[in-house]
Amino acid sequence: MGEFTACPGEALKSAEAGCGSVVLKEITDRRGSAVWKATGAVARVAIKYGCGEGAETTAREAAVLGRLPGRTVRTGRTVDGFWYVTPWLDGPSTFQVFRPVRRCSENRTRDAARTRALAAAVHLCRAVADLHSAGWIHGDLQPSHGIHTESGATLIDFAWSWQEGRGTPPWSTFHGGITHLIAPELAAWIAKGPQPVTPSASSDVYALTGVLWTCTTGRWPLDYAAAGIPPDAGPANRRAAIATGRIPLVSTAAWPVFQDLLRPVLLSGPDDRPTAAELATILEGT
Repeated sequence: MGEFTACPGEALKSAEAGCGSVVLKEITDRRGSAVWKATGAVARVAIKYGCGEGAETTAREAAVLGRLPGRTVRTGRTVDGFWYVTPWLDGPSTFQVFRPVRRCSENRTRDAARTRALAAAVHLCRAVADLHSAGWIHGDLQPSHGIHTESGATLIDFAWSWQEGRGTPPWSTFHGGITHLIAPELAAWIAKGPQPVTPSASSDVYALTGVLWTCTTGRWPLDYAAAGIPPDAGPANRRAAIATGRIPLVSTAAWPVFQDLLRPVLLSGPDDRPTAAELATILEGT
């Protein structure tokens, strides 16, 4: 394991301008992007720094944050990269909220865990619906990309996001975000071209549903083994298989009633999927 990237001095100064003297906590450092939680006496912020191949994605994400309602971001460049500072979101990820669902067996504890998880699922759907209603496509929904605060769910990680017709075009080369949650139509488009491949509200809903399935079961939705896809197949080969739409869902039934609502969405084509708002309504009726 390599040494954690050093936080740029200008980014630290920017954080301290709003927080006072801060203590940095290392959060993640991967694929050219490092994140810290900066805690001061006045406030807490997130610092993200991208260098090398991560500089462009970090700059793009900061640009999206700067255009989203209710978000604030301060940015800057170094010789080797790009950084931004934005308020820290206090709360667990969707995957963390669902942890008791994956672990509980005793009825009373399990029911309480499911009640909380269901509320979080509805809040996540509404957060995605709000993003879509503003004309944005997220493009990379994952189990850790929804943060649940006292006011509901807030989305993070907008590096692959785009806004059609409003000055934020899709990436010139898009590989679908995390492979395990890519919609079959996107997988097919990536395989056949042409680029740019443009994720849609419908492909976001597929990924959103896959996120909720994964948070429930602790496993990715598709049963690669049943389809004869080896563990070392690699992203390109997995995408080619996903593009066929013939990989079955895993049989893990951690929460059958909830999964029965998710299953038809994952098995539907793009024109037959509900919107994120409709999915929230469906789940509320559980």
